Amino acid sequence: MITENSLQAGTACVDVTPTDSQFLFGYPHVRRYSTGVHDPLLASALYLCRGEEQLLFIGNDVIFIPKQSAARARRRIAEATGIPATSIMVTATHTHSGPSTVKYLSNEADPTVPDPDQRYLERLEEGIVRAGKEAFERAAPAAIGLVEADGSCVGTNRRDPAGPADPRVPVLVVKQAEADRLIGLMMVCSMHPTVLHEDSTLVSADFPGATRRCLQRSMVGEDCPIVLHTGPCGNQSPRHVTRENTPAEADRLGEALARDVVAAMAHISYRSDVALASSGAEVTLPTRRLPSVEESRINLKCARARLEQLRGVQAPAAEIRTAEVDCFGAEEAVVLAEAAADGRLERYAQSCMPAEIQVFQVGPWTFVGWPGEIFIEFGLRIAERFENTYVISLANGELQGYLVTEEAVRQGAYEANNALFASPASGDLLVEKTLELLRKGPQP
Repeated sequence: MITENSLQAGTACVDVTPTDSQFLFGYPHVRRYSTGVHDPLLASALYLCRGEEQLLFIGNDVIFIPKQSAARARRRIAEATGIPATSIMVTATHTHSGPSTVKYLSNEADPTVPDPDQRYLERLEEGIVRAGKEAFERAAPAAIGLVEADGSCVGTNRRDPAGPADPRVPVLVVKQAEADRLIGLMMVCSMHPTVLHEDSTLVSADFPGATRRCLQRSMVGEDCPIVLHTGPCGNQSPRHVTRENTPAEADRLGEALARDVVAAMAHISYRSDVALASSGAEVTLPTRRLPSVEESRINLKCARARLEQLRGVQAPAAEIRTAEVDCFGAEEAVVLAEAAADGRLERYAQSCMPAEIQVFQVGPWTFVGWPGEIFIEFGLRIAERFENTYVISLANGELQGYLVTEEAVRQGAYEANNALFASPASGDLLVEKTLELLRKGPQP
């Protein structure tokens, strides 16, 4: 029986594919401008409402959502719909085959990397706002269910295939209240969308886009929006499962994940009596203390020597790729050390602060929004303490680099070098504040 207090849901998607050639951001030292489109980039939204409680998720097929753009889009949607801005989560899937969206400090010395195209940023922001408003306007009585699919087919820990990972892919499925017609899906996958490398010049959402297309073709229908988010994946990669770095391989992995989602959905049950709630907090992360410029240059020399040694003995391709990426990080560490010396690093760090934490509760399920690229271990600490709780990363902004574990700092890994904020202290702060919010539960 549908009542005024029944669950309402609406979904929408808007095409945010660039209409001209754009620099594809994600790999250094390559003038990588798009020459075509393999698959579209979308801004996809899911709106949920029950009584006075409202939640809005908007996932976007781009590498980053600038903090300022996310804030403007959320404010505009709030003004148009009445949804509180704090109850709106805007995320990036982190595809490395989409336009540059953020000016990254660590890339300032790379002459191949241009500043983001402001016209594209405006197109992206308009798409986010439109998707959010349309999802709100389409709200109708609904029922929802959640299942966990196995995402291990799309990748592993990128430094150690047997290392920490979270293969859980929560799939929130939304259908009409009194019919079997699906009106939307939302998924979270803790894996870098980096099947495509620097030699690809096609715009693409990478493997998550292939998952979406396969599900729409085989199960939910072409007109059913699928909202994609990326979980903590700072040290997660397809590197150890890919056969090649091509669009066909992105399609293969994406379709494998889609099959696992379909298998999981066979066991789903729906309900419309779910309560909704949201809470949040802000934290200020400590800025990292960098080595001197001279120390950073010595570390770069060592990283280059290791790469040449591995190439000389014809080490496995994945091991060589890890060493190549470590060289990128050592190069970026030199840039950051120079920026720390002249004050630029602190200015960039402050532009990312405060870091916002969001906790969205949907019945027995909880979705946590964190900004930035974060190692999986921090997300696992949340999952270990609260069941049916899933972290979404790259929410409402980015952090100009990674939040990593103490082990990664000791190793001098790429991700630890390419960071503005102190680790593991910054990740610990996010975890501690999130656990505090989760222990408090919904607040009246």
